[in-house]
Amino acid sequence: MRLLVINPNISDDVTALIETEALRSAAPGTELVVRTAAYGMEYIETRFESLVAAGAVAEIIAAHTLPGAEPVDAVVVAAFGDPGMPALKELAGVPVIGITEAALCAAALQGHRFSIIAISDRIKPWYLDCVERFGLGGRLASIRSINESLKSIGSVQQDFKETLMALSRQAVTEDGADVVILAGAPLAGLARDLKGQIPVPVVDGISAGIRMAEAVAGLGSGPHRAGAFAPPPGKARAGLSPNLDAALAAAQDSAVPALPTA
Repeated sequence: MRLLVINPNISDDVTALIETEALRSAAPGTELVVRTAAYGMEYIETRFESLVAAGAVAEIIAAHTLPGAEPVDAVVVAAFGDPGMPALKELAGVPVIGITEAALCAAALQGHRFSIIAISDRIKPWYLDCVERFGLGGRLASIRSINESLKSIGSVQQDFKETLMALSRQAVTEDGADVVILAGAPLAGLARDLKGQIPVPVVDGISAGIRMAEAVAGLGSGPHRAGAFAPPPGKARAGLSPNLDAALAAAQDSAVPALPTA
């Protein structure tokens, strides 16, 4: 199996964290192709920053899913909040898995109520939107977050490990969480360090994303060619990069024509 793993922000330090945890999580024989957004933000905290990141992610997907490119079996969008999702599912002919949806599914399988531990207060409204979009708002115990300025996005784990542990424990004892999700690629791998120190399961988004992508790709369910996630319909377009234009054309060519109504 071959997975395309995309960091939607421009931080190479975060990409290194993603790759390290992805390698530890992947099944034997799974090949990882890890890429970093070519443009965008140091890290993503807001809906607008997510919008910008989505375009960068789409460009990477297009470059790796064009006819003639070495094929991948699934794509992992490795930023909490899943920039570009679910729209990116319309472009690729393979499963596209966001680490938010993967983490939420993993949490929902292990407990009734879950809490999300985030790296900033500003990020919380966007994360709440994401949970509600997946229909799991009623199972969200809380979103707790660091309320201090970050020194470096690549060192959040080291700088705030005790704070993150305290927030996780508060989510359990005060909010009633059955599962804790450590949100965001900057926290990749921290769940391994906290295992046994938090009295409930702790979910790592990168690990969940890799495992879920392997599982969904392994199901061999087939691509979206009709329905809500069918490729966008053909129409005049301008200003797109050559890769994105070609990928969109290829996706449209594979779509199933609409069935006539009675």
